[in-house]
Amino acid sequence: MSNRNGSRRRGLAIGCGGTVGAAWIVAALASVRDALNWDPREADVMIGTSAGAEMLTMLGSGIGVDDLVAMQRGTTTDPVLAAHMRSEPGRFPPLPRPLLGAPRSAVKSLLAGPGNGHALLTAGSGLLPRGSGDPAWLQRLAERLNPGRDWVEHPATWLVGMDQATGERVAFGSASAPDATLGAALRASWGVPGWFPAVEIAGRRFVDGGAASTASADLLIPARLDEVVVIAPMASTGRIPATSAGHFLERQMRNRMSEKLDAEIALLRASGTKVLRLDATAEDLAVMGPNFMDGRRRLDTFEHSLISTRKAVEREVFA
Repeated sequence: MSNRNGSRRRGLAIGCGGTVGAAWIVAALASVRDALNWDPREADVMIGTSAGAEMLTMLGSGIGVDDLVAMQRGTTTDPVLAAHMRSEPGRFPPLPRPLLGAPRSAVKSLLAGPGNGHALLTAGSGLLPRGSGDPAWLQRLAERLNPGRDWVEHPATWLVGMDQATGERVAFGSASAPDATLGAALRASWGVPGWFPAVEIAGRRFVDGGAASTASADLLIPARLDEVVVIAPMASTGRIPATSAGHFLERQMRNRMSEKLDAEIALLRASGTKVLRLDATAEDLAVMGPNFMDGRRRLDTFEHSLISTRKAVEREVFA
């Protein structure tokens, strides 16, 4: 693989986050680009989950940070990006189907990981009803950005989904993953349990990779990168107290995702890779609110996060 960052091989991991988290991610990408003088499209390897997979679909297709900023502000002149922003999935899921997603795998997850906080989250995803949301907006994005192609132009763009039956994370686009079209991989990675249906790929059913890990940063270890930038709006450094009943539920999920990301980053660092971690602060969360699918908070989140994430990048260093 060619080196895209001078003498250092740098990777990019972007986590899940829904509509509001996606706005925070774009702000973080702008801050990273400006503070490091580095175009995220030049990452040697990029791995994304759910909203992170959506962002990487655009970056990997050649869409630049300025284009993503304009998309968030509603000033883009790109018809594909403009249409994509008009197709946000809404604040709440449609009525689900009267069947559970994967009850057997849920029980297996609980038995395999007693006392493991994230195992509870993975198991819970299997106990949710089957989603009936329409993921066509993601399929259109993939097809319109890459007409006539099965994948993005970037040679190492990985989109993470979770095998609903086993809980295994699969980084579509990597050498070890089954073949998948970009649209199918993106829909699988964004397949929020209880909201969107599972996506069948190679005879297996996949849902949102965030059910197994918010960013799957540890899947970059085999790439032997010198540095990795981790952008994770669904994680926080340390525990942030809940300020309302809605925030209490969000914090339960956030705490589990944060603990998993802590462990993954520790593994990355133990392998010799330096990591720059950007996650959501208490101030960010006060603006974002407890429902990360609430598009009414998207623009305020974006503008606030342009400042907060820039401060975080300037404060943090690769370690």
